[in-house]
Amino acid sequence: MAVLIDFPVWPWRGRMWSHLVSDVSYDELHAFVAAELGIPRRAFQGDHYDVPADLYEIAVAAGARPVGSRELLQRLLTAGLRLRKRGTGAG
Repeated sequence: MAVLIDFPVWPWRGRMWSHLVSDVSYDELHAFVAAELGIPRRAFQGDHYDVPADLYEIAVAAGARPVGSRELLQRLLTAGLRLRKRGTGAG
């Protein structure tokens, strides 16, 4: 299993958030989130889930590996699972 979580440093709506990804597959990520965190599938952000700070330790205890944001992004890119933002790229 290669589920990764960055530290909850991303502010939004008065809370701090982490990003949760898999560097193996989206199916692995969805299974982990459903089984361990109870976050609904509709919360999937295309290549990651946003995880509130109060679930960070739960995710880590369940097996998510804590990494810095740069490593998380690099692992997602290397796995080919990073979605490109709309409006970017050639064409």
